[in-house]
Amino acid sequence: MLFQRCDKVPLNPGWGRQSTLEAWHAQGLPRHVQDYGEYAYRLVGGKDDWPRGGEGFPVNERMIPQFEEKIIEQRAGTRIVQDWKGNICEIANGFTPEHLRTAIDFCTRRWIRCPVETRSDWPDMRRRYDPEAAGRLPENAEELGRRLAGRDWPLGINFSGPFWQLREWLGFENLCTMFYDDPDFLREMIAFWDGYIARLLGRVFKYFIPDIVQISEDMAYKNFSMISPAMVREFILPTYKRWGEIIRGAGVPVYSVDSDGFIGEPIPIWIEAGINACEPVEVAAGNDIAAFRKTFGRSMAFRGGVDKRAMAKGGLIIECEIARIQPVVRSSGCIPSCDHAIPSDVSWPDFVLYVKLLAHSTGWL
Repeated sequence: MLFQRCDKVPLNPGWGRQSTLEAWHAQGLPRHVQDYGEYAYRLVGGKDDWPRGGEGFPVNERMIPQFEEKIIEQRAGTRIVQDWKGNICEIANGFTPEHLRTAIDFCTRRWIRCPVETRSDWPDMRRRYDPEAAGRLPENAEELGRRLAGRDWPLGINFSGPFWQLREWLGFENLCTMFYDDPDFLREMIAFWDGYIARLLGRVFKYFIPDIVQISEDMAYKNFSMISPAMVREFILPTYKRWGEIIRGAGVPVYSVDSDGFIGEPIPIWIEAGINACEPVEVAAGNDIAAFRKTFGRSMAFRGGVDKRAMAKGGLIIECEIARIQPVVRSSGCIPSCDHAIPSDVSWPDFVLYVKLLAHSTGWL
């Protein structure tokens, strides 16, 4: 990710969700297999040692206390639920509030109410984010940090960016209109989140220096960003910069952002903020890591960038897709992988073929 020489690029095919694994089990993946990436690699003749990693340094940025997860109303084909963040939404009967906590499967929802809809909701939400609260860091943080200092596997921490977090509180539409309708309240919430994460990073770096700090910041649709680059610069860029100074000052080499959608507009702003990596570079949204590499050079490294639609088509289509990004992989600063979670229309045989092609591309075969 730092454009340095290496023996081979990490082989990271990506991951499937519950519906994907159910389909794969019916198509030949044994149910006892836990690491299906390694299993596929062995099937295609892979002999190299598979990296195992090790323990991590868990950091809890989420609200304390959380809201009660519950089913509020059961309907014929759907249910109204409250999730851990305080959102009230409607989901299909096959899902539970747990699906809204973790990415178990692809779960669509209809939003009914968000936890911060007026200024009167804000004090209760704000009190749930005390950076000094018990449970934010591991109980044995000092001893664990000393032990991890000698690790030989990469470790990172992840937290929510300003746009992502305010969307969690306000809802997408309310957040976007607030840039126009109530910018003062918007700035107040961004400043709060800015300070909260800055203090939490300070606590973490006292004991542990990760290899990567990544922010989750979904802020783009297909073709364009959800807010204009001018708005990002005015309201959010100062926070990116402040966190970047803290992260670089601690000696963390990779400052990364995860955003779905077309990211061609925010990438220059991220680079200005000191962010030097991004993912998942969704091809269906118009992203092209080969074009981005020509435009941004070594200012931005990438993870992802393999079109999941090509994976689903298999055969010559996925062969051409891997060949398309191969020059970027060879130029370093790129860990190719599926450009999001692997959907269930990618068959198990096509996933195995994809792993074979990816292993050749990255030097594992």
